[in-house]
Amino acid sequence: MSGEKVVASSGASSGSVDVVKGINGLDKVVLRDPRGSSAEVYLYGAHVTSWKNDHGEEMLFVSNKAIFKPLKPIRGGIPICFPQFSNLGPLEAHGFARIRLWSIDNNPPPLQTNTSSKTFVDLILKPSEEDARVWPHSYEYRLRVSLGPSGELSLTSRVRNTNADGKPFSFTFAYHTYFSVSDISEVRVEGLETLDYFDNLQSRARFTEQGDALTFESEVDKIFLSSPSKIAILDHEKKRTFVVRKEGLPDAVVWNPWDKKAKAISDFGDEEYKYMLCVEAAAIEKPIALKPGEEWRGRLELSAVPSSYCSGQLDPQKVLHGI
Repeated sequence: MSGEKVVASSGASSGSVDVVKGINGLDKVVLRDPRGSSAEVYLYGAHVTSWKNDHGEEMLFVSNKAIFKPLKPIRGGIPICFPQFSNLGPLEAHGFARIRLWSIDNNPPPLQTNTSSKTFVDLILKPSEEDARVWPHSYEYRLRVSLGPSGELSLTSRVRNTNADGKPFSFTFAYHTYFSVSDISEVRVEGLETLDYFDNLQSRARFTEQGDALTFESEVDKIFLSSPSKIAILDHEKKRTFVVRKEGLPDAVVWNPWDKKAKAISDFGDEEYKYMLCVEAAAIEKPIALKPGEEWRGRLELSAVPSSYCSGQLDPQKVLHGI
């Protein structure tokens, strides 16, 4: 498969989409936009492991100790949690989609989008016999990964119930995005103020977020409920703001393991917690329910913009409401 071209779109300005060999010989798709931004997605897990801006700066965190071997999830990038988030059900933590080999779908059904992106790849996952034993449902999961004209990265998931026995199914879901940050103590997250959340560090007890913004001084593992469609992650040191836009994904998970837990994670460096933050678009509190023939769509769009200073502070309102 090495060097294979994938049909993305016609036109000289459409960028390039290539399949090459990645770490340990695993196939990955490399997307390049004509303006210089890029993304990489492994067929193993349909796992995005790189997203770079037009200056070549990496925006996603992948651990230096990440394991790129089948049946092990890749630590970092954008793992896909399906059909179960975390341990909220009988399956292995975060489900099986992130440790399955996906296929390139060169003839997907039409996807209505509001973007003019021409640099994309379509992947598909169908149930294996092994999966059917633990989750006995028939489905088609299609994922489009695309780079937009301004370097934005979008992931659009479409899950269809193809059960022939008339049975509905339900699932929970997350795009478990690991953002690269300069220093976690200099980062704040805007857009989740005053929301209710489940605190995974306190047996998922329900609380209401206080204060102006989320800042980080210790381990955080929260599931924010009914969150807005736009969340901003402000990196003071880099003067950069990540903007997370989401559709069909009402919840948002915020996670950083901090020092003690980092030391206990075998595929994660002891000090790496300082340079990452997970902000995850998710559907957790209310599982997605599909009858046969029904399809769910969940979309994530990530962009990075220069942060503006206002009285010495970053101006999140400009990001959240003015972009």
